[in-house]
Amino acid sequence: MLSLPRPHRHDVLLAVIGLLGGFVLWALGLSLQGNRAFAAPWVSLLPLAVMSALELLRRTAPQTALVIGTLALVADQFTVGNLATVLMFTDLMYAAVLYGTPSAARRIPVTTFLITIAITIGFLAWFRNAQALLIGVVTAMVSFLPALTGVSVRNHRDAAETARLHAEQTALLAEMDRAQAVTAERTRMARELHDMVANHLSAIAIHSTAALSIDDPATSRDALGVIRENSVDGLAEMRRLIGLLRTGGNALEPAASPTLASLDALIEQTRTNAASSGLTCTFEDTRTEACTLPTPVELAAYRIVQESLTNALKHAAPGPVTVRIGQVGQLLTVEVSSVFGERPGPRAPGSGAGLVGMRERVALLGGTIEAAPSATGSGTKIWRVRAELPVEERVSGT
Repeated sequence: MLSLPRPHRHDVLLAVIGLLGGFVLWALGLSLQGNRAFAAPWVSLLPLAVMSALELLRRTAPQTALVIGTLALVADQFTVGNLATVLMFTDLMYAAVLYGTPSAARRIPVTTFLITIAITIGFLAWFRNAQALLIGVVTAMVSFLPALTGVSVRNHRDAAETARLHAEQTALLAEMDRAQAVTAERTRMARELHDMVANHLSAIAIHSTAALSIDDPATSRDALGVIRENSVDGLAEMRRLIGLLRTGGNALEPAASPTLASLDALIEQTRTNAASSGLTCTFEDTRTEACTLPTPVELAAYRIVQESLTNALKHAAPGPVTVRIGQVGQLLTVEVSSVFGERPGPRAPGSGAGLVGMRERVALLGGTIEAAPSATGSGTKIWRVRAELPVEERVSGT
């Protein structure tokens, strides 16, 4: 069985008020016209009852209600008429435009306007009297003006809905931007923390293992010295990062970021840490002149060298570890190579986070990086990390 939607409570209220108001006007003997085909006053109650019932459908079936309401209004013209019937018809016209389909909302105002013009011209030609224009005015007030009002209200309602959706989309985009910014900042801090601390902790792990496994006072004393030096340096790096987090600065990197000028100290520290592992570190800077580079570029280059040396300290076989810095045109080249293979003695475990961090740094600058084993002419297998970084910072959004 087909069930009709339940009418809105406001529509029920309009139907009741219209029916009661029309009945009061009928009881008082107030009618709109006389000398009609059905002059009995009670006949005008029939169109009134139909029109009040149609008010229940003004939201759920507005176009159906308008069609039937139009027939009821025409029928009312053959009776003495009731003002409430006419007023409820204007409401049905308004509701058909406001709650009807978009095509109906466009079609009804045009149709009522044309009907108003046609009735005005027709009665003016029939009566040949200027008073016939009043019929056109009444027709416009009953049909065209309610339709025009419905169009205006519908346009305002649609504009408000569009503005609401736009506000929701803006809020959603802002939330997405905020979440992405938080994620990017967390990733940056994780990368910075790993790069600053991993080198020191790896040296501490290797030398503490050596001190525990080798029962030699001199070896233990040397290992403790290296452990203390790396502990102090690691704490200094941690304080720098904590200071950045506490100040909440907007700078992309800390003000005291390490630069390529600090590579000598980093290489010297690595020599000390790697002495017990049979690694020898060398540094080659082939740049003709040490020009000033953007801070993010220098920091990325420094961190790539630092992480590569850390990985060599963890995994490289005994042999040379070479760091090369060069510049070709607008590209800064960073290359770190070490012997690829097994080695005896204590080793620190790796997680792969260092390689991920290096790739992220290079990608942010628009450069390229390769990290893979390769063979030399003598047959020795080496692990090479080579990065090319643009010496000019990319403009955000390009």
